[in-house]
Amino acid sequence: MQKTVNILNKRARFDYEILDRYTAGIVLAGSEIKSIRLGKASIAESFCEFHEHELFAINTSIEEYAYSRSFTHLPKSERKLLLNKKELKSLLKSVQNQGLTIIPLRLFTNEKGMAKLEIGLCRGKKNYDKRETMKERDTKRDLDRIKKEFK
Repeated sequence: MQKTVNILNKRARFDYEILDRYTAGIVLAGSEIKSIRLGKASIAESFCEFHEHELFAINTSIEEYAYSRSFTHLPKSERKLLLNKKELKSLLKSVQNQGLTIIPLRLFTNEKGMAKLEIGLCRGKKNYDKRETMKERDTKRDLDRIKKEFK
């Protein structure tokens, strides 16, 4: 079929501690899925929010499809996420009771060509946790450089 699309939210792993992951389907229009297959989407600034008992991805940016004529979509509109009732209930409880947030981690296409969104139940990191993450990343990079020099 098509090449697989894998759009990551790199900032989410830095700003949030990921507690649990879910894979959700997305309700899209025809021009939206075509833009995603071309890789013209971004989930860097997006988050998920409940409206009544349905979960929506907010601020997900999908560029307009260049070759569509009559029907185009809005680049930053709310997109409904498809999950099981049991998953939705557990997510809603976690968000309301524990004060956690739901952040999109990865937008990808599966083997059938359908767009899926991997979402994470996250807790925000404090500034000192972020500094610690940066320090660990720098030391790992330095160790890799030293190992490379000795080989």
